[in-house]
Amino acid sequence: MTQPVMKKANGDGVQIQLAEWEGRGKTILCIHGITANCRCWDVMAEALSPGHRMLAMDLRGRGHSEAPASGYSIEHHCRDILAVLDDLGVDNAVIMGHSLGAFIGLAFAAEYSDRVDRLILVDGAGKLSQEQFDYVFAAIKPSLDRLGRILPSADAYIELMKSSPYIHPWSSAIEGYYLYELEEVEGGVRCNIDPAHIQMEAENVRKVEPDMFYSKIHCKVLILKATEGIISQNDLLLPEPVVDRMEKEIPNAKRFDVEGVNHYGIVFQPHFERDMEILAFLEG
Repeated sequence: MTQPVMKKANGDGVQIQLAEWEGRGKTILCIHGITANCRCWDVMAEALSPGHRMLAMDLRGRGHSEAPASGYSIEHHCRDILAVLDDLGVDNAVIMGHSLGAFIGLAFAAEYSDRVDRLILVDGAGKLSQEQFDYVFAAIKPSLDRLGRILPSADAYIELMKSSPYIHPWSSAIEGYYLYELEEVEGGVRCNIDPAHIQMEAENVRKVEPDMFYSKIHCKVLILKATEGIISQNDLLLPEPVVDRMEKEIPNAKRFDVEGVNHYGIVFQPHFERDMEILAFLEG
């Protein structure tokens, strides 16, 4: 698997870590989910580069970006993205966001439409009820529970992650993703994300009204929907009525159902049809 070049860029008062896969075509800026990091895009980068240049950022407080004591909201992330694009001299990029990253990408494209060439929403950015949010957060609880937990070694940490019911089949890319987030502490290792920052993020994302952005999107939009739930079909991030509304209310939007994968597999697992759909969307 092609390894990215790691680099730093200036966010909005914070240093942002980026992974870069060089390419000839469009620049794609990738934004990960709530407790993820830039290496969740490794598998998709294998398919999309070197035809296109991929940049994946660690959101503030995740991966190897700086972690201020506060400032964990979509508004803060949008300001970071704008600063990163300015720092890198990128006038116009494709924005591709997964999960929380899809909400961020949607808001950024609405606010800074002149900086967005196309928008790819990967299993996120739908208008969910509070009940549906409850289902989703219950389903991702094992992922949240790893934060702050100290394990005696990296091997023990990886074994814990392998026991998650929805990160399968396991691969070297998934293992590398989890190893990337580890830090050494007294007593062993732990994920380097502060649970308090994620608590702020979770509270803020529940307040967002994504549908207020739909009509403000001026670029072409591709919505990728995972067909499988995380634990059950009740915890879909894009239930059918939600994605139908997105397709109707976002101008120039089209959907593509990524068959046989859940909310995690839609980025972590190889999927030929998904990759071909993205490439066609980028080149069309």
